[in-house]
Amino acid sequence: MKQLIQNFKTGALYVDELPLPALSSGMVLVENEFSLISAGTEKGTVKVAQSSLLGKAKQRPDLVAQVLQNIKKEGLKATLEKVRTKLDSLKALGYSTAGFVKASMDTNGKFKTGDRVACAGQDYASHAEVVSVPQNLVAKIPDNVSFEEASFTTLGAIALQGVRQANPMLGENICVIGLGLLGQITCQLLSANGCRVFGIDVSEKMVQLAKEVSNAEAYSRNDTGLMTAIETFTRGNGFDKIIITAAAPTNDPIELSVQIARKKGQIIVVGAVKMDVPRDPHFYRKELDLKISCSYGPGRYDNVYEEQGHDYPFAYVRWTEQRNMEAFLDLIALGKLNLKALITHTFEIDDAVKAYDLILGKVQEPFVGILLKYPANEKKNKNTFQAKNVVTPQQITASFIGAGSFAQSYLIPNLKGLPVSLDAVVTNNGINAKNVSSKFGFARASTNANEIIEDKGNNTIFIASRHDSHAQYVIKSLQENKHVFVEKPLCISYDELEAVANIVNQKPNQLLMVGFNRRFAPVSVELNKTFSKITEPKVINIRVNAGFIPLDHWTQIASIGGGRIVGEMCHFIDLMQYFTNSNPVQVYAQCIASKSSQVKNDDNIAIVVTFADGSIGNLVYVANGDKAMPKERIEIFAGGCIGVINDFKDGQLFKGNKQTTLKFSGKGHNQEVATFIKSVQQGTASPISFESIYYTTITTLKIIDSLQTGLPQSIN
Repeated sequence: MKQLIQNFKTGALYVDELPLPALSSGMVLVENEFSLISAGTEKGTVKVAQSSLLGKAKQRPDLVAQVLQNIKKEGLKATLEKVRTKLDSLKALGYSTAGFVKASMDTNGKFKTGDRVACAGQDYASHAEVVSVPQNLVAKIPDNVSFEEASFTTLGAIALQGVRQANPMLGENICVIGLGLLGQITCQLLSANGCRVFGIDVSEKMVQLAKEVSNAEAYSRNDTGLMTAIETFTRGNGFDKIIITAAAPTNDPIELSVQIARKKGQIIVVGAVKMDVPRDPHFYRKELDLKISCSYGPGRYDNVYEEQGHDYPFAYVRWTEQRNMEAFLDLIALGKLNLKALITHTFEIDDAVKAYDLILGKVQEPFVGILLKYPANEKKNKNTFQAKNVVTPQQITASFIGAGSFAQSYLIPNLKGLPVSLDAVVTNNGINAKNVSSKFGFARASTNANEIIEDKGNNTIFIASRHDSHAQYVIKSLQENKHVFVEKPLCISYDELEAVANIVNQKPNQLLMVGFNRRFAPVSVELNKTFSKITEPKVINIRVNAGFIPLDHWTQIASIGGGRIVGEMCHFIDLMQYFTNSNPVQVYAQCIASKSSQVKNDDNIAIVVTFADGSIGNLVYVANGDKAMPKERIEIFAGGCIGVINDFKDGQLFKGNKQTTLKFSGKGHNQEVATFIKSVQQGTASPISFESIYYTTITTLKIIDSLQTGLPQSIN
């Protein structure tokens, strides 16, 4: 299919062929007819990508701070690789489209193939022939509303939410500052609501358009008669409400608003403007209210609503994102809005770059609403895209399912120089698959995991997708006689673990390895040379200053990421097994009891693991510490020896009353990949036995049981 994309590193903007997006639970696959370019938002996005590295840094100081922090934790070289990976990416543009439902897996059974729908959402409702959109960001189009009109729905919902924040009353005097596309729609909504509307903009053309289309009185910001006109319009009282829909780098919209508002008036900010609110004389003396309108309504930035499809109760949250979209479409159907008058340009998707020449000022021509059209194209239905990369056939042909930042930083690069051909890379999003394919030299890019697993052209599968998909892909890959490297965790439930164990028993010749990299770290290997010779029980202390992760992050959701016990603490259970060379037999855990709703108590936990050889392991894992402290410290005690690992940057061995400094750095990502490939190549056993992987996984699940029961849990 065709999609408009931008290379974030170079700023290049172009239309390219990509695989279709994947369809999964809670998603709706839509074949677009039209999409709307949001000139203000998208112009800013494109300009950031086209700026220099210094320019990007100036506009995102928060990311610069993250980079500096990461240098302290992982070093300059590793951080630079991460930054390069982030910069060398492709970005989707657009977030407001309309088309036909191609297929749907929405959990409510609301959308059927052939339904006419409007779609919303950055990275979902993109400028592409086919999009996959979460069910709560899709709304059905009334029969008498055209696709062209419906493509305005996302912008319309944003404008409608701003109007709702103003709570306009019949006959109120309301001023709209900024008469671009968003402002024009806002004026029409207010007029439909029975308000007296006054518009202000720096462009004479936008002022004239508001007069013609919105039945509003409008003036240029630079008109010398502006203040007199306002006095006359409001009968000297000032505006009841002011809605700012402008995008301006200056504080002028705010300063003007407080000046022209009536006493106890309201100012609602919808657009991106500077907000240095002057206290005197107006804001303080008039007792003004200032409100912010958040995008297209309740549900925005809530992953539970947007990504997981959980709606808010109608009786308690009357207007959500989706319900605002539906209301806007209903207003079009009732003839209350004239959107066709706002359409100034329509380009076919192949000519999309010309549309951006307009909004970037490369072509001097007035515009308001710019649409992209998607004509019939027989080639749009491919899930797999054959790349132009030249791949040298090797003994091992590997494909990746999932290619997020971790895979791009720690797995795929470490295959370089090994006897491996990179066959296919699979992601849910075609733009990501194409980007990774081009960047690392895969032969194919795809959004269909099962198709790639079943393909006889590869013999090794790397799984780096979200945790809830690991078990199904492991089982499917082993059934297809593929060797498997799956990033931790192996799975997230007892049932999944037993299902994996059953297939492993049926496929003894296929390798299965989980990405427990820390046992392969050079400092771990060096210390184990000493402790593997000590036969008496060991005491292992591990302290992990993991850092805070928000509750709505996908890794924290039990049904998707499994939580940090299953998803992250498995690393350290595996490391304990490595140093003890023994299986765990019992585990007991306790976590903090915070009263804060923002704290996930089991992210702050103390765990004691008892092993079959009499060893014990203590894991203290915290998310409530400070990032300035190194993340991980491991101590091993046995036979008169002590081993220490300092954040996998170095270590010490205390033996015979002497201290030896171990100058080995790295967490073992490179070594684990190389060792796995060597095992595949030579036909030897997996570098980590399945018995050990099984015990690590079941121990993490038993930790959860221990927390729930308050009792130690036996492991067998």
